[in-house]
Amino acid sequence: MPPRIISVLAWITLLAIAAATLSPIGLRPHLASVSFERFGAFALVGLLFGLAYTRHIWLVLLFVGGAAIGLEVLQHLTPDRHGEVRDALVKLAGGVAGVGTSVVLRMLFRKAIPLS
Repeated sequence: MPPRIISVLAWITLLAIAAATLSPIGLRPHLASVSFERFGAFALVGLLFGLAYTRHIWLVLLFVGGAAIGLEVLQHLTPDRHGEVRDALVKLAGGVAGVGTSVVLRMLFRKAIPLS
């Protein structure tokens, strides 16, 4: 898959996570346990950003981590949501796992995943 398509998917995924995180609690989709959803969502966004911006892995790591923390902080601006350190740590762990997975995939499939 071309890096441009992956980057578009990464941004769309991050926007969907932001919408789910900041929407009223009753509109939040439920697929599994809340911690698993948090971890999985940020693992996916970390993976996609890591594959889209392979030359900037450290910036991707900072960006995904900043997004995790920023969304938790922004929840304090909504009337029925609340950000917690524990939730931010789960999101951070997912993001790091996703970016790490992108690095491993890049190493395994060096020819198939070009530097971008």
